Amino acid sequence: MKKLLVVGGGKMGEALVGGLIGAGFASAGDVVVAEPFEARRAELASRFPGIVLVAGVADVDAQVAAAVVAVKPQQVPEVCRALGALAVSRILSIAAGVRLATMEAEVPTGTAVIRAMPNTPAMVGFGASAIAGGTAASEGDLEWAEQVLSAVGTVVRVPEAQIDAVTGLSGSGPAYVFLVAEAMIDAGVLVGLTRPVATELAVQTLRGAAELLATGTPAAELRANVTSPGGTTAAGLRALESAGVRAAFADAVVAAATRSSELG
Repeated sequence: MKKLLVVGGGKMGEALVGGLIGAGFASAGDVVVAEPFEARRAELASRFPGIVLVAGVADVDAQVAAAVVAVKPQQVPEVCRALGALAVSRILSIAAGVRLATMEAEVPTGTAVIRAMPNTPAMVGFGASAIAGGTAASEGDLEWAEQVLSAVGTVVRVPEAQIDAVTGLSGSGPAYVFLVAEAMIDAGVLVGLTRPVATELAVQTLRGAAELLATGTPAAELRANVTSPGGTTAAGLRALESAGVRAAFADAVVAAATRSSELG
């Protein structure tokens, strides 16, 4: 039986392996992980008994049907060449900033290459990923990529030209939310709460707000529902709007998207 190869056993690679096995997409024995660091291979072997671990793509001696590339961007061309030598028919890359054309130039003609932009909440099963298919990627190839990434969250399809925008919004988005959480916690301490209490309240507030948004109710409607005329929330929102918070978020997304295009 052909194997699924994951190149790179870092945090994102580990999250994908765990998600795929946990979702029943693959059994441990059907997964090969190429990870150069011996200590890291030992950690992965302990967490996922039965998976096959090798130091590099060149060490793979099993038939591989598809590969997930989860390495640093500068390593992607070399990895793609090695995968081409293995005659891998499907390649899904989650490396930031590496264009489809760059990868396709390193593999045999006809290889299905899919580019993805996930984010770090994939490590806890709540990732948001976008995928774009290369010239040889069929509907079946895209559905396969969706299955892989849906093991760690939600997946949308976009043209490759929009991947930089995805990077600015959801790729970098967790950091924006962490900054909001940090600011809320510090503000809670400022008004007299202990840091543990402020942290618990802020985290649960963000979690609950996300769940409400997931119902499909527009954000503006949810905000209006909790904002009474002349009330405490109205006062707080006025302070945020006066400080230009809405514009700052727009600037952040644009800046991150622009930087993504520069790196690519």
